[in-house]
Amino acid sequence: MRHILVTGGAGFIGSNLIGELLNRDFKVTAIDNFDDFYSRGQKELNIKPFETNPDFKFIEGDIRETADLEQIPDIHIIIHLAAKAGVRPSIKNPILYQDVNVSGTQTLLEFAKSREIKQFIFASSSSVYGINENVPWNEEEKLLPISPYASTKLSGEMLGHVYSKLYGIRFLALRFFTVYGPGQRPDLAIHKFFKSILNNQPIPVFGDGSTSRDYTFVGDTVKGLIAAIDYDKSDFEIINLGNHNTVTLSELIEAVEDVCGKKAQINRLEEQPGDVPRTYADISKAENLLNYHPSTNLKDGLKEFYRWYNTNQAILQ
Repeated sequence: MRHILVTGGAGFIGSNLIGELLNRDFKVTAIDNFDDFYSRGQKELNIKPFETNPDFKFIEGDIRETADLEQIPDIHIIIHLAAKAGVRPSIKNPILYQDVNVSGTQTLLEFAKSREIKQFIFASSSSVYGINENVPWNEEEKLLPISPYASTKLSGEMLGHVYSKLYGIRFLALRFFTVYGPGQRPDLAIHKFFKSILNNQPIPVFGDGSTSRDYTFVGDTVKGLIAAIDYDKSDFEIINLGNHNTVTLSELIEAVEDVCGKKAQINRLEEQPGDVPRTYADISKAENLLNYHPSTNLKDGLKEFYRWYNTNQAILQ
């Protein structure tokens, strides 16, 4: 039974991943420091289903702290999802983002080196592409990040390249594109839109609604992560995990309205610094290397989120 470390395991993507790993008979250790970016209650809800599973161990700790990492038992693979999240908050506190996302990643790579762990999967972000009209974006595009968050993700990729070359750690950087679904963070648009509409509150809309995103259902992202566990054809790769489909903000709002059966009140705001106008993934590399084929359309994914939100509203308010 292979043993996997998932950093950020109490978070949105981490908890969805852990559920699938345990279903596939992996042993999982998760570490999370319950960062106060959003409520501890939601994170505890995320990992509650695994607490009695004998193949699951949870460590409340910080990836920047060597003493916390020393609590981790022998493992075979690292899936590194832990990070300070969010483009806009990173502009307000760039030094903290640098510390957690870059120094934390390097500390974890040092841990992998010392433990001779040879498979390291890193959660990168589509934000590294910045403003680039040459869509859909492939992994060879020139990168022009426009937020501290994006720059930290690019730094993490490059650190992985260094450790791959120097120490033989296979490093796979998976660039996520606007992941959504059950367990999604409350600061993200889909979660905010459902909550506001259902509570008869206006939703914040930045710009004229023409910005677009490549929304990717969390179950599809998890499939890509799991496929990366067995990848062994090269020692360093950067791979997009998107949906190869772009949806405007106005179209997203209409879809959310349709799923919850209520019209949104719009609070129109100015565009925000650090936000890119469009994201759109070329996923041909993921198809070729990981046999990655996203299969969840936006409407079905929104229904899954809505069911989760309704079930857990008392905790999420």
